[in-house]
Amino acid sequence: AARLRELAQAHGRGAVHAAMAEVCEYAERMMQAELATHRGACWEASDELEAADGTRAPVCVRLRVEERGLVADFSGSGRARPGLPSGVLAVTRACFEFAARSILSADVPRNGGVSRLLHLVTEPGTLVDAQAPVPVGVGNVEASQRIADVLLAALSAAFPERVAAGSQGTMNNLLVGSLPGSRNPFVYYETIGGGQGGRSAKPGQSGIHTGMTNTANTPIEALEHEFPLRALAYRLRRGSGGDGEQPGGEGIERSLRLLEDAQVTLLAGRRSRGAPGLEGGEAGAPGADTALDPDGRETGLHPLSTQQLASGSSITIRTPGGGGRGRKSKLSR
Repeated sequence: AARLRELAQAHGRGAVHAAMAEVCEYAERMMQAELATHRGACWEASDELEAADGTRAPVCVRLRVEERGLVADFSGSGRARPGLPSGVLAVTRACFEFAARSILSADVPRNGGVSRLLHLVTEPGTLVDAQAPVPVGVGNVEASQRIADVLLAALSAAFPERVAAGSQGTMNNLLVGSLPGSRNPFVYYETIGGGQGGRSAKPGQSGIHTGMTNTANTPIEALEHEFPLRALAYRLRRGSGGDGEQPGGEGIERSLRLLEDAQVTLLAGRRSRGAPGLEGGEAGAPGADTALDPDGRETGLHPLSTQQLASGSSITIRTPGGGGRGRKSKLSR
């Protein structure tokens, strides 16, 4: 704010406003130039979101390059409902901005000039434009992942060198907290990385956050010092990346033991189907999560659930791998 005041004092408020407007108009012109060679093109992609009851809902997008810019039409996407990760319109808009800017040249300024050329079409009441009273708490962390996935998949047809195969497509949200009335109340929340899809000339990266998320890693020493938790395993999930000329990155295996009775919530996706491959590459492995009680009995941990676990129980989160890119040649096998 102080530097902006200095600019206005040195050059006049009018000159500063004019310069800012020109920067936005410059970005808009560059964006138009990037889209010009694709004028009239239309690309489509679809995927699914998993609901708590095991059903799936489609996420569909049709991208059109028109004179006014890039239009993302999500007509045909599933209806928002309780138990299904659903996002409000602002979430879908953010995904559109993210995907569009991912395929731009590095020298295109990131400002509102680009946004003027991005036009969104949705059907109110669908999972990409949820309306009250449908719950939307998981929309920002999980619905956003799939919305971004389908946008990038559609753009891959025109910008293959700038778009990877399907990445893990989930934030793997894990929440562990004390039970009501506990003498030592605590809440721990983390998101866990996974595999990136194979890129145009490189394998996908392993054990990283992808898409609409980027959370700092919590060191195990800090975790164990602050919370009644012990880390039993934290490693790459070998074999989870999809095969291909450029294989997908590996997911993560993370196991924690509870030292007190606790409530555990998992909000995650890509548990029934893995991240799709691209150009003939194989899909990555879907995520898989388990809980082990103090007596050694293992049960599945539902990806959209909350449950109470006794002290001495452990949980293991195995995150999805990335999809592979390109068919492996016989010689490479």
